[in-house]
This record gives sequence, C-alpha cells and structure tokens, in this order.
Amino acid sequence: MKYIQEFREGDHVAGIYLCKQKNSAVTKNGKPYDNVILQDKTGSIDCKIWDVGSAGICDFDALDYVDIVGEVSSFNGALQVSIKRTRVAGEGEYDPRDYLPVSERDIDEMYKELLGYVGDISNHYLKALLDEFFVKDEAFIKRFKQASAAKSVHHCFVGGLLEHTVSVANLCRYYAAKYPMLKKDLVVSAALLHDIGKVYEISSFPENDYTDEGNLLGHIVMGAEMVGEKAALIDGFPKSLLNELKHCILAHHGKLEFGSPKKPALIEAVALNFADDLDAKMETFKEILGATTEQGWLGFNRLFESNLRATKQEE
Repeated sequence: MKYIQEFREGDHVAGIYLCKQKNSAVTKNGKPYDNVILQDKTGSIDCKIWDVGSAGICDFDALDYVDIVGEVSSFNGALQVSIKRTRVAGEGEYDPRDYLPVSERDIDEMYKELLGYVGDISNHYLKALLDEFFVKDEAFIKRFKQASAAKSVHHCFVGGLLEHTVSVANLCRYYAAKYPMLKKDLVVSAALLHDIGKVYEISSFPENDYTDEGNLLGHIVMGAEMVGEKAALIDGFPKSLLNELKHCILAHHGKLEFGSPKKPALIEAVALNFADDLDAKMETFKEILGATTEQGWLGFNRLFESNLRATKQEE
C-alpha cells in the first residue's frame, strides 16, 4: 500500500483506503459520475469515478474500506485520483490504524505541554476552572486528546484539536509577554478553552462530521455553555471574570459573518482572535503545500481569497 502523502502525478495506485465521503453528480453533458474522498493516516485526496456502473466498479458507501485501482493526476494545483476499479475490503484485510490521519506531534507530549500552561495560571478561579476540564474530567480529556479541530480546512486529524489549542495558547503567551496590557491569565485561559465545544460539535474518526448538536448550536456557543457549567461548580467564581472569559470564547472568530456571536470588545479577545486565525491559516497553508507537487502558482484559494504560490527554493 502506498500512503496518500506519497502520491505523485502520473502514479498508478492500487490498495485499500478508507472512503471518507462519496456523492453522485452529473457532468454538463448529463453523464453520471461519483465524487469520492479517500483517506489514510497521512491525509485525504479527492477522487473521481467516471465509469459509474462499469463491471470493475463495485458499489460502496462512505466509511467503507475500499480496495481501489486508479491513476493520479493534477487538477488546479492539487492531486486527484481517477478510480478505475473498486472492491469493498473485508475485515482482516486492513488495519484501521493505517487510515486515521494523526498529528505529527506526540499526543501525550502535547497534553503535557498543555498541562504546563494550566499549571502556570496564577488566578485561583481560572486555575480551578481549567483543572475541572483538563485534570479532573476524564471523559472530556479522552475526547479532547483524540478530537479533530475541524471537519476540513485545518487540523482535521486525530490530535488536531489538541495541537491547535497548544499552538494558540503558545501564541497568546507570547502576546502577553510582548504587550503587558494583556491579562496573561485571562488570555491564556481563553486560548485553552476557546475550542472545547468541538469535542461535541464534531464526531470522532473515522466519521469526523458535524453532529446534530454541532449543526444546531456550533462549538462557540457550546464552549461558552460548558465553561459556564464548570464555573458553577467553583464556589465564588467572580461573575465579571466569567463574563470576560465567555466573551473571549464567543468572539474568537472575530466577525459575525465568521460565526462569532459577538465581535471582540476586550483586548484579550482581540489577541485570541488573531492567535486563532494565525494558527489556522498557517496550518492550512502547510497542508496545501504538502498536498501538491506543483512548484508554481497553486490556484485560487477561497480561505485566503488569493492565488497562492509556494516560496521558490534557493538555487
């Protein structure tokens, strides 16, 4: 089996991959075809089945493990597979651990780093609140360590939420050192808690899709509610501090059109918004570069609203 990360334009590929998504479509000429996303632990790739209904194409569904034969090509700067043959693989033919994308960083080491940030909080109430989540709540901790940070776009792998959270907290620690007007305990605590709602917004792998609760409420509102529930367990938690913390969570996407119920009104909320946006964009660009072999322009990207290009290597 060749991992998706190793695919190159012109490759002939054959092996078992996890079908993450599948839907039917029709060309402009009225010919049916299937859009398929295959994944393994190194990533995912868009695929097309142009000969729907041919003898070599066996029917399969999303979340099936599928034995495929195909050809790798490049389209708009990204690799794509044209699938020629398919067969649903049976149990025992594959190891599920080969098919779940996982953080390049060690999950336990990242969680140790996160606990170091928790231990560095001096405010009694914020420290107690963080302990409720990251030290005492074993069910939450298990889900948090395995969760993805998104269905797509950035950090969409096992440990992605943890990796993103640690990165955002690290950036906020830097901001607090650079700009002393920031309340360090507040902005770092908000960074550690800003995406906790994603453990319930997005289902676990291999599905990694929005839950009913996630679609109805979203992780921002869910996270603020979770913080309020834990804070209620801490005797005397100051209402003003809780409101400031919840505001940072509610405003961390920065704009109403980006899903934030509130726009940043506190300097700590501004800092958190920039840290969250920076880490998401850097990871997204990293994943774009890792998914292509193109050396020139990569095409227009909706997230960046720009035609992207890889930095030229020094000769």
